[in-house]
Amino acid sequence: MKLFLLTFLIALLLVRVAMGQQPTTDKAVEQEIRRLEQGQVDYLLQGDTLAIAKQWSPDYVVNNPFNQAVNASQGPVRQGNLTYSAFTRDVEKVLIHGQTAIAMGGETVVPSGKSANAGKTIKRRFTDVWMNTTGKWLLVARHASVICQGQ
Repeated sequence: MKLFLLTFLIALLLVRVAMGQQPTTDKAVEQEIRRLEQGQVDYLLQGDTLAIAKQWSPDYVVNNPFNQAVNASQGPVRQGNLTYSAFTRDVEKVLIHGQTAIAMGGETVVPSGKSANAGKTIKRRFTDVWMNTTGKWLLVARHASVICQGQ
């Protein structure tokens, strides 16, 4: 319960910060975020943890599908403990507020190797928060939740 409350408060703070900025309709920025999102998927499928981490803020936090809020640099992806044989991401919406971009949508993954649920197809929803710092878009926060069967 404490983890849920902490995650909720962090998400509320991020939304509040983003709401304080005027949204833009910059198509070039939206295309860049969509390109970066696909890059994350490609790096995960290739197992390229060094390349994927280059798109992360040093304090990038993930509320992962295992009900843990972790610093990504110490999480299962970075440690090589989470691999996929298939991964598709459908970015349904990109919101841009100044130097902050929020990408939302759905994912279908098939974990592989020693990963939990290896070989099973899992559907989930995600929200990624990107910030443009020093001229470079970096992931600062992510939330991914498994969609229950039948939904």
